[in-house]
Amino acid sequence: MATRAVLADLGRAFARHFGIELAVESVGGVDAAKRVAAGETFDLVILASDAIDKLAAAGHVVPGRIDLVRSPVAVAVKTGAAKPDLGSEAALKAAVLAARTIGYSTGPSGTHLMKLFERWGVADEVARRTVQAPPGVPVASLVVKGEVELGFQQLAELMHVPGVEVVGLLPAGAAFITTFSAAFGRGSAQAAAARAALDFINSPEGADIKRRHGMEPAA
Repeated sequence: MATRAVLADLGRAFARHFGIELAVESVGGVDAAKRVAAGETFDLVILASDAIDKLAAAGHVVPGRIDLVRSPVAVAVKTGAAKPDLGSEAALKAAVLAARTIGYSTGPSGTHLMKLFERWGVADEVARRTVQAPPGVPVASLVVKGEVELGFQQLAELMHVPGVEVVGLLPAGAAFITTFSAAFGRGSAQAAAARAALDFINSPEGADIKRRHGMEPAA
């Protein structure tokens, strides 16, 4: 889901240049990996790099992943709400302990957050105040509804969402970057077009589009 908006923009730009439409289906990463593993045919599969590696090791995608973007994790609040201090890891920990509710995802950002709470020794203390968004449901939607006070997710999934204000990225010591990568699907009949799409995604024009969505090129 973190790549949904950027892939939509990249797909439109690719179509303008090459006349080839990209049909992008965005679902939660957990569900996407399950569908690929179950044998659904896709020309390209785009997931967090470790998920791509696991699918390749199991023979579900063509080996040789192509890294696309580096995506940081950010913190958001509802528009108009007080913004906590994120200037240091200690400040972030204090903000977490002061928050009434904390939202996180089933993806890499959520996994990182749970490990961070464990390292801080506060996992049990905040467990009753954490809300995990279901697969495919943006944490931003929970923030907008007031169901969580602090929302943690990929910056790309929090920025530009009406009703949400991004406080900032996770500070040094607590920061986390997810690399999203692509692999060619098994049994694709569109290998040449898929290769052209990836070449465009990792082109200079593609890099500009990535940055507009809060991501940095990984290649």
